Amino acid sequence: MGLFPSANDFKAGKGVEKDAPRKTGIGRFFELVGRDMNGMFLANLLTCIGFAPVICLVYIGFLQNSLPVMLGSAAVGGLLAGPALAGMYDTVLRALRDEPGFWWATYRRAWKRNVKASLLPGAVCGLLLAMEIFTAFHLDTSQSVVPAVAVLVALILLAGIAQYIYAQVALVEVSFGGLLKNALMLFLGYLPRSALGVLWQGIYWAAVALFWPVSSFAVILCSLWLPCLLNLMAIYPALDKSFDLEKTIKAMRDAQLNSENEDK
Repeated sequence: MGLFPSANDFKAGKGVEKDAPRKTGIGRFFELVGRDMNGMFLANLLTCIGFAPVICLVYIGFLQNSLPVMLGSAAVGGLLAGPALAGMYDTVLRALRDEPGFWWATYRRAWKRNVKASLLPGAVCGLLLAMEIFTAFHLDTSQSVVPAVAVLVALILLAGIAQYIYAQVALVEVSFGGLLKNALMLFLGYLPRSALGVLWQGIYWAAVALFWPVSSFAVILCSLWLPCLLNLMAIYPALDKSFDLEKTIKAMRDAQLNSENEDK
């Protein structure tokens, strides 16, 4: 749904020079951070605001030690977190596509287009995550570690599939069933890249937990945009190959430029 920007989005703003060779690896990472960090950081702030209700609601359910309350809170809070996370994904994906344009203009249009499609994924993912967290905190590993392993696998699968769900919300218009089907096929079809995307997320949050509270400064600066960027850099080639992103955007830019030249 956010794949096709409007013509106004291309009138001004930072992008890349025409025909400039694209960097790879760590060079590409620093290029994106240096060029698009302002937009990613602002999108990150809005995402954190969107996540605040679900964190508070889930925490209340956790304090009450009530799974129904926690799941209900997670589902309701996820309705607010979903659109915010989709906005974060859209911002990073536009950076990876080297799209020019003003961040706020493109973010606002993309948010309006994607808000409905992101509500159900937000509620479902929030519910599943809350269920897994609640289970993890009530595990008894004194007799067997199998339940703990099962919860860990469930968390990995949720992270791996969710990364493709929200990328699709920002890119294409498809039903929720289609989102799940495509996400599962992408996850399995590009398993090495899927695993790398999940690994980056795991390393980041594990480091935050390990070095807390010192890492609180990094969370303030990087919080969600950094793991999102690393995650999408890992799976972007799979998305580009599956949805022909680069080819579609190039064709659209050329058509817009030709139309503008004809008007002149």
